[in-house]
Amino acid sequence: QVQLVESGGGLVQAGGSLRLSCAASGRRAFSWYTMGWFRQAPGQEREFVAAMIGSGGSTYYADSVKGRFTISRDNAKNTVYLQMNSLKPEDTAVYYCALQELRVRPKVFSPSEYDYWGQGTQVTVSS
Repeated sequence: QVQLVESGGGLVQAGGSLRLSCAASGRRAFSWYTMGWFRQAPGQEREFVAAMIGSGGSTYYADSVKGRFTISRDNAKNTVYLQMNSLKPEDTAVYYCALQELRVRPKVFSPSEYDYWGQGTQVTVSS
C-alpha cells in the first residue's frame, strides 16, 4: 500500500519561502516513479504545479511557478521536495503530492494520471 505524507506547509509573508516535503512508502525503487505536486485553492479545481519523471529526472512546471519553484527528490529517503521561493498570495492553496505508477510514457499534467495522493498541506501567503 502506497502512502504519501506531505509536510512543510504554513503561513508566510509574500516574498518568503517554504519547502514542502513528501515522504513515500510502499514502493521499492522509488527513483523509478514519476512524482507530482498539485495545489487546490477553495472553490477551484486541483491544478498542476510541478513534476519529476522517474529515472530520467526530467522536470516540468506550471507557467505560474516557473523560476520560483523547484522540484527535487532524495531517492535514498524516498522523498520529493518542492522548494517555493518568492511566494505570492495567489500561491495560497492546499498542496498535494502524487505518485504515478510505472508507465512507458508518463504523463504529468493531469491529476487523473496519478494513482496515489497525499493528504495535503496548507500553504497560506499573506500580502
